[in-house]
Amino acid sequence: MATINLSPRISLMKSEPSWLCERLAFPKNMSDLAFESKPRKKYNQRQKFSVRSIRITEDSHRGHITSPNGYVGVDALDSSFEIQSSNYMLGNTRVNSKEIRKTKIVCTIGPSTSSREMIWKLAETGMNVARLNMSHGDHASHQKTIDLVKEYNAQFEDKVIAIMLDTKGPEVRSGDVPQPVLLKEGQEFNFTIRRGVSTEDTISVNYDDFVNDVEVGDIILVDGGMMSLAVKSKTKDLVKCVVVDGGELKSRRHLNVRGKSATLPSITEKDWEDIKFGVDNQVDFYAVSFVKDARVVHELKDYLKSRNADIHVIVKIESADSIPNLHSILLASDGAMVARGDLGAELPIEEVPLLQEDIIRRCHNMQKPVIVATNMLESMIDHPTPTRAEVSDIAIAVREGADAIMLSGETAHGKYPLKAVKVMHTVALRTESSLLITTAPPNQLGSHKSHMGEIHYQPNSTIFAFTNEERIKQRLALYHGVMPIYMQFSNDAEETFSRAIKLLLSKGLLQEGQHVTLVQSGAQPIWRVDSTHHIQVRKVQG
Repeated sequence: MATINLSPRISLMKSEPSWLCERLAFPKNMSDLAFESKPRKKYNQRQKFSVRSIRITEDSHRGHITSPNGYVGVDALDSSFEIQSSNYMLGNTRVNSKEIRKTKIVCTIGPSTSSREMIWKLAETGMNVARLNMSHGDHASHQKTIDLVKEYNAQFEDKVIAIMLDTKGPEVRSGDVPQPVLLKEGQEFNFTIRRGVSTEDTISVNYDDFVNDVEVGDIILVDGGMMSLAVKSKTKDLVKCVVVDGGELKSRRHLNVRGKSATLPSITEKDWEDIKFGVDNQVDFYAVSFVKDARVVHELKDYLKSRNADIHVIVKIESADSIPNLHSILLASDGAMVARGDLGAELPIEEVPLLQEDIIRRCHNMQKPVIVATNMLESMIDHPTPTRAEVSDIAIAVREGADAIMLSGETAHGKYPLKAVKVMHTVALRTESSLLITTAPPNQLGSHKSHMGEIHYQPNSTIFAFTNEERIKQRLALYHGVMPIYMQFSNDAEETFSRAIKLLLSKGLLQEGQHVTLVQSGAQPIWRVDSTHHIQVRKVQG
């Protein structure tokens, strides 16, 4: 007899009412199958949970394990001893090949990875989401990436890459310099709001209110703290500084004032043009930079609604001003990104790990996906192996429950983009294999209102999420532990179940002796009373 425990963090997402499953917590050798179909009506009220039928059956199928995206499999390890004794080496990795990585990987596409060959290789190595950084490149180059990702997606039922458009936001940057300027400790150096200035001791900035925003005694950080300067005085168009930490100042470097945010709108004119570009190309997510309050999120969502655009909004928490408004920002969003670079520049760096943990916890409580980003494998931009601290950083994000972890320069312009993805994949997989299974008390069920169209719980088993909508298949690529699969549904539930199991067996994702849980609902939440839902536990055997 099987015991079915419902997840403590379950929600149905308002923008995707067609998601028809709940993630269940089961023993390690069980997998979840979920079935989702097109929505017919919208129900916003959460009602009493009712399951009309639960049955245990056996299915006679046989399968084997293959690898559609990195190391793949659905059986867990046989014992806690085996988990602890699994060998892990970066050079010659030994991770249990039957495990599917559940933490997703976001890769930024840039000059190192924009070709068809590299996007294919990134996908096969472990990329789940392709990020378009609108701070670099133009619409033509990003259009090429979008077209290539869509070409990849069109070839597979059980493989998918989501597309995330990351807005540039109100960045304050230095101007162009003909050659790098060497700044030395104690040297006087100036920033001016006059355009086109570039001398040995003065350079322009792109922000007209820069002089008004800074005060004497402020610390200006270049590239998140790679260099720093102390403000000594200012005139109507000039900020006079003394170099605290020197280095080479190159063109268009990112500037922050520690503890302050620029008084610029979160969505600039350029951002709106990029957002329209994303609507035209049906991207899956927007990552909105420097969100300071929930008003910005509501403004963007109102615009998307007016364009009938089904695109989720991920807020980037990277501004000092966002922290006091964190709860309302997350509540208004569809998910969050912990953008640690600017966050650590505007706030004391010792606060960043605590904020990361807090944001992940808040997102879990709101049943929203969360991405941890910036500097995860920074050294691999130039080196083929990571630092041990970077490996630990990935492991911590995985253990804290991040839905996804992100690579920026490592894959955009780094020398070893594929190795970086491989390291991230392997470290995440190994860390996941060591985590203990925990199940919260059932009285937590239903403690949060519905926000998003999928559930946000992280069971040990993999969720094979079947859908007959390509857009939903793509969006599910971001969610922890979910393997989205496109399949046309039959009006007969049993026929659909049977086809789904056969498809998984044909892909090598099921094998003899496994238990699979089938969850099927109508187009509305499983909480409603006036419909039939089925939860079945089947044993696959020869």
